[in-house]
Amino acid sequence: MIKLPSSISRLMQVFRDHRYQIYVVGGAVRDALLDLASDNWDFATSATPEQIQQLFPDSFYHNQYGTVSVPSQKLIFEITPFRQESDYRDARHPRQIRWAKTIEQDLSRRDFTVNAMAFDGKTLVDPWHGADHLREKKIKTVGDPFQRFREDGLRLMRAVRLAAQLGFFIEESTRQAIRDNAQLIEKISAERVRDELMKIIASPHPADGVLFLHNTGLLHYILPELEACFSVPQKSPKRHHIFDVGTHAVMALKHCPSADPVTRLATLLHDIGKVQTFRKDAKTGLITFYNHEVVGTRLVEKIAQRLKFSNQDKAKLVTLVKYHQFTVTEVATDKAIRRFIRQVGKENLNAMLDLRTGDRIGSGAKPTSWRLELFKKRLVEVQKEPFKVTDLKINGHDVMETLRLSPGPAVGQILAKVFARVVDGQVKNQKPDLIKLIKQPGFSTVH
Repeated sequence: MIKLPSSISRLMQVFRDHRYQIYVVGGAVRDALLDLASDNWDFATSATPEQIQQLFPDSFYHNQYGTVSVPSQKLIFEITPFRQESDYRDARHPRQIRWAKTIEQDLSRRDFTVNAMAFDGKTLVDPWHGADHLREKKIKTVGDPFQRFREDGLRLMRAVRLAAQLGFFIEESTRQAIRDNAQLIEKISAERVRDELMKIIASPHPADGVLFLHNTGLLHYILPELEACFSVPQKSPKRHHIFDVGTHAVMALKHCPSADPVTRLATLLHDIGKVQTFRKDAKTGLITFYNHEVVGTRLVEKIAQRLKFSNQDKAKLVTLVKYHQFTVTEVATDKAIRRFIRQVGKENLNAMLDLRTGDRIGSGAKPTSWRLELFKKRLVEVQKEPFKVTDLKINGHDVMETLRLSPGPAVGQILAKVFARVVDGQVKNQKPDLIKLIKQPGFSTVH
């Protein structure tokens, strides 16, 4: 049924040699049954933490859950005694933890049936029918869903994340319990919420994940700025949109070609400024969203702060939303394109183009146009020219050697004049051409 790697089998044999029970549990069992690779191996055992450490002297543990970490080559195996939990505090952590006697007792405290299976190397222990639910592509809690979610509010998002990662649906009683307990997510730390959100966004089915968040009421607490978008229409005369703002955002995410979760999130949030800038002409019915990118930029800054994004991810997210309205025209000058590249940053160009692709398809348009393809070519061509003085094919040493100058401000001023000529297209950025330029009478005269 499940073929374990040799390193896992050897580890488990050590326990069996000392007459302890040992099982692979959780996600590793689930992934193995789905023929998915896993590098996250967790174990449950009848041994106590002290007994585990006697078996593995280089192991360590410093936690109330009794989980012992056993180093093994490039991996660290997490091994926990059978346990039971009760009296949960803050909708997240159990107040009481006690060792259980059987693997079945241990599995009964787990979150979802597909995570509540154990394998001892020969036999699958599956008291909650997780294997059946894998075949049915179903996410269902172990036992009473209300109890499971009130024990740990983060499970609300984990259900959605599992569904998005595996392409499963959420069973009705579980889904209803998420709706009824959605407010519990407010008790979870911003960092935990962010991590689960980004796993949903990075999953193979991110659009479905966001719709799960929307339909279960979780989005109202996690991204209220996006939730509000579903009530804002866009379809009007002279407009190409066919969806409301929220649905468009989800469709844009679905069709964004980037695998980068920050780019995907920016694609999802790029139009959240439309809620505040919505205007509809009473006579013509024309809907406008003037300066929605300005409002959207402020909103994503607040979202990034609220969810405690890193400075690097925040900067990228804000930049993509701020400039997503960039104009694509065949008459753009090189100077205008260089300005766009400086604003967005070379490192974000592909992300911006991926956002635009998702935006177009999510609006009901074709993935690209001849203007957009021409714009992409212009981006490549323009980048062959220098963007700063240090991109020139000559440097200060070349200037001093050619003009027999000593180090000083004049060298920098000459390079600045050369750079201006190259940017204006008066001379090519080739060393022979630039040397010839600075040799021209009067060129090296500076003030």
